[in-house]
Amino acid sequence: MQIVLLERIAKLGQMGDVVNVKDGYARNYLLPQGKALRASKANLERFEQDRAQLEARNLERKTDAEAVDGKLNGKSFVVIRQSGDTGQLYGSVTTRDIAELLSASGFDTARNQIVLAQPIKILGLHEVSVILHPEVTSTVIINVARTQDEAERQAAGEDVTAEPVDEEDTIAVEEVFDEGVEVNLDEDAAEAESEEATIEEETAPEEEATATNDAEESSNNKEESED
Repeated sequence: MQIVLLERIAKLGQMGDVVNVKDGYARNYLLPQGKALRASKANLERFEQDRAQLEARNLERKTDAEAVDGKLNGKSFVVIRQSGDTGQLYGSVTTRDIAELLSASGFDTARNQIVLAQPIKILGLHEVSVILHPEVTSTVIINVARTQDEAERQAAGEDVTAEPVDEEDTIAVEEVFDEGVEVNLDEDAAEAESEEATIEEETAPEEEATATNDAEESSNNKEESED
């Protein structure tokens, strides 16, 4: 279907552009939402007549959206959900959940303004885009946690799904390791002393025999010299 856009539509065009779209997209969304008109001769003439008014209205809406963006952009919202030890949620957080959360916080939002490729199914901090106007988009942080305490810890950068380290167990392991090293060193020293003693015992007779032979040889040489 050929239509004329009454406002900027992402990936389609700017206000006043005549574009071709699928019939279902036009009938189910663009036309009912007042974002476009069928590109008939009568509608094109009507658009040109109303163009100045449409542009003024668009500018006003954009200004309002920018004011909201100044308060909303970068803001964090906490969602409490149950999950397993790995952080996988028992369920999910959808565009409807986020729209209701923002609306409850004073930011009137419809689910079709929330940009979410797929429902959130894991604990953590998730960046989500909120379309306030065709030319104004805010980014919010959805902090999905099991408790308010965990949400605060996540916001501080902690991974709440990581296994906690028991300090007492760590100290105990270090003590055992240190004792093991000391025992091994003592055993090594004792073994070295034992080997040294054995070597001395084995070499003592040889050294004694060598000394005796040297003495006898020296005596014989002396007798020959006297003769």
